[in-house]
Amino acid sequence: MATAQATKNTITLKGSTAIVTEFFGYAVNSILYQRGIYPPESFERKNKYGLGMLVTTDEQLKAYLVNVLQQINDWMLQKTLQKLVLVVTAVGSHEVLERWVFDIVQEDANGVDERGDAVGEKSDKEIQTEISAIIRQITASVTFLPLLEEQCTFDLLVYTNDDAEVPTQWEESDARYIADNAEQVKLRSFSTSVHKVEGLVSYKASED
Repeated sequence: MATAQATKNTITLKGSTAIVTEFFGYAVNSILYQRGIYPPESFERKNKYGLGMLVTTDEQLKAYLVNVLQQINDWMLQKTLQKLVLVVTAVGSHEVLERWVFDIVQEDANGVDERGDAVGEKSDKEIQTEISAIIRQITASVTFLPLLEEQCTFDLLVYTNDDAEVPTQWEESDARYIADNAEQVKLRSFSTSVHKVEGLVSYKASED
């Protein structure tokens, strides 16, 4: 009987950063679609992670996300990114209704390259399967999150180390926590062997 060992891919800091940044883009799009922050007709379907992903066709939103993701990519390469938080806020009351938190953890990788950056090993298939599981959870979130009964908007908060270089167009923000009656659901995590991303959604629970 012939057997073959599963091929492991060497994952560099740059490669891992690209995987995580791309995930953030698809995750944000999925949340905005599933939570109805933007109208469903402003999304188109793309195949990714073995799933039919929905991504925005809104040019203004696309431009905003490109800028944010590029900066996230830069901060990850500088090893100064701690977490990304998507905050859903009611337009009228400005009340925070949901916080989607994605923590970035530096993994104990297998070694380092000539620049001293972490290098790990993991197959692309394993990584894609783990990411797919998180996306499925985001898609299923409508089954447990309260209905957003008023018009909502969103903000992306990025947590960095104190020594991170921050472009002038970025501004300081408070944490935008949910004021009271908050509950939370832990999402699955995924690892590239260089970075680990751990997800969590907090939401304002119904008062009845």
